[in-house]
Amino acid sequence: MSYLGEEIGKLGFGLMRLPQIEVPADEADAPAKEVDAPAKADAEPEKKTKIDIEQTKEMVDIFMEAGFTYFDTAWAYEGSEDAIRQALVERYPRESFQLASKNAAWINCKTREDAIAQFETSLKQSGAGYFDYYLLHNLGEHRTKIFDDFNMWEYLTQKKEEGLIKHLGFSFHSTAEELDQILTEHPDMEFVQLQINYADWDSPAVQAGACYEVARKHDKPVIIMEPVKGGNLANPPDSVKAVFEEAEPGASCASWAMRFCADLEGVITVLSGMSNVEQMRDNVAVMKGFTGLSDAQRQVIAKAREELAKFPTIPCTTCDYCAKVCPNNIAISGSFVCMNIVILYNNIEFAKNHMGWQAEAHGKKRPTECIKCGACEQACPQHIEIIKELERVAETIC
Repeated sequence: MSYLGEEIGKLGFGLMRLPQIEVPADEADAPAKEVDAPAKADAEPEKKTKIDIEQTKEMVDIFMEAGFTYFDTAWAYEGSEDAIRQALVERYPRESFQLASKNAAWINCKTREDAIAQFETSLKQSGAGYFDYYLLHNLGEHRTKIFDDFNMWEYLTQKKEEGLIKHLGFSFHSTAEELDQILTEHPDMEFVQLQINYADWDSPAVQAGACYEVARKHDKPVIIMEPVKGGNLANPPDSVKAVFEEAEPGASCASWAMRFCADLEGVITVLSGMSNVEQMRDNVAVMKGFTGLSDAQRQVIAKAREELAKFPTIPCTTCDYCAKVCPNNIAISGSFVCMNIVILYNNIEFAKNHMGWQAEAHGKKRPTECIKCGACEQACPQHIEIIKELERVAETIC
């Protein structure tokens, strides 16, 4: 189906989690990702990684040969724009693919010029000449105001008029109410990128289904991110796996998550942050020629969601009444989101990484800094034993 005048396959290549290879510390991209820090001064030198360009090229080739053409990178994805220049832009005709990148004005930008420099840097690093899709990166909460203060809406609209951007939109992580407000104030935005997956569809924290309905109300096509919830839905609880295995023996759990998203109306493409050739081959096999789910398959996914709901997660609705009275600005609801990831998927490493987002990126403190005053528990309409649960988060994740 055509959206915004272009035919794009339902699978998009998300370039945030590209394959990595270990390299000596002096050869790594700076700053490189630490894999294993030394425990003491005389330990072996720490290992570093950088993007595996050769494997990325192979993944690009498989993707393009299958007829898919949408690639999603961002200024904030370290090394990604440079990698896709080498693996795609320098190897394929420019008109044969769509490349998207993003502007994160809320990251280390003190002036409008700093934010503008991100766009210019992205053009240089990618070597693309122009972006088919360009996004204001991660609107919502305090971040939206930064784009407003720097008037990035006007600047990027100007870049579109100059032909450096073909389609302008934004990615979003917040409430349906806030999304409705942004789309009302900025009707010229052509599309939105939303976190959607079957596990988060009815989530009061993510509000995936509610945000999708807002986009539909405003007649904005949707690009879907996190369809496999950071990889967690590739390895869901055993009871969920059993539901899928009974329905389609041998089909991966990730394939069910991808198909759920691709089945939604008004979706331009579904981004998958693939990290190796095996993941690429699996996604291509599932999505090539995809025409939609049957009613029976939709019922299978509904049953899987029912199984997830049986797990004893912390019953936080993210109303954040607790946050309004917390004297120490603890990331209470964010901590519970992270703990529920551990409860559902036993993925502590993912939860630890997500805790950084829930705390530092939101300007809040970690649960280890709770002073146990009890104000939060008096405000909680769900009557959650917040102090006890924060202690559990601190012991498990922090």
